[in-house]
Amino acid sequence: MRHYHNLLYVSHGTTDETEGLKQALSLARNNDAPLKVLIVCPDFPAEFPGYQKDYQESILAVAEARVQRTRDALKLEEGAVEVSMALVSDTTPAINIIQHVLQHGHDLVIKEAESQDNRCGLKTIDMNLLRKCPVPVWLCRPIQHSRQHIRVAVAIDPKAQEAAAESLSKRMLALSRSLADSCSGELHILSCWDYEFEAYLRGNMWIKTSDAEIDQTIVRTQAEHRAALDALIQSSGISGLHQIHHLRGKATELIPDFAQNQNIDILVMGTVARTGLPGFMIGNTAENIVQKLNCSLMGLKPQGFVSPVKAY
Repeated sequence: MRHYHNLLYVSHGTTDETEGLKQALSLARNNDAPLKVLIVCPDFPAEFPGYQKDYQESILAVAEARVQRTRDALKLEEGAVEVSMALVSDTTPAINIIQHVLQHGHDLVIKEAESQDNRCGLKTIDMNLLRKCPVPVWLCRPIQHSRQHIRVAVAIDPKAQEAAAESLSKRMLALSRSLADSCSGELHILSCWDYEFEAYLRGNMWIKTSDAEIDQTIVRTQAEHRAALDALIQSSGISGLHQIHHLRGKATELIPDFAQNQNIDILVMGTVARTGLPGFMIGNTAENIVQKLNCSLMGLKPQGFVSPVKAY
């Protein structure tokens, strides 16, 4: 299934980004779409204006060589993916990237994740893209095994109250199903639930609620959440092999732990649930989850999301 038509890969142009290029070229191939490589690099010193052209040409030449090496590693046939190049300044990198997206109609941004500690966490530029970029953002981390063994998961909340959340969840299910079909074929659907008042109610000297009543409420809460999850999956129309993981506890802890323990390679999740507040993430939950992930992340926003960044 073709989801994206105009892909943008963001490069710093000075480091080895083979892993990110592999994922970008693979996505472009799978979507039968062109790929633009946007190199975000420092401005050349104004004191040496005569070397500006040579500087830019050298950066582009290095980037083109890296693309060709990655093509060869993926055994892509000549012409299988149309690739173009562009340069922008890194003075305000996230803003410049988002402006490029808006000006050129890109519908997916792909970039290597820049970790705080070489494993988890994300630097400011990646967080700003997740918050403010109007299109999905794919942050790449290394995937060591072949495509047919790549494990894909999606994290959804069937009880989200925002009207746009249900539509976003269905889009995430459809996209993750398509990604899984192009990889291992199995999709892992993850959803977390909890009854936050349990600790408060048990043994409370002011509220005389029996343990049996609390237990029944917890069982009912779990059943209601699972029924909503099953209904959402069914209404999304996805089929194929999938596993549902209905976990009790805090999503901020369970989702990163699940991704690591289950060797998930790609996690699809929503990074913004509200359309009326530009650049608004799902409270601290999404922030904390993405800062703890050690796998590739595909972050989606709801239809109608408006970036606080203007095209010009």
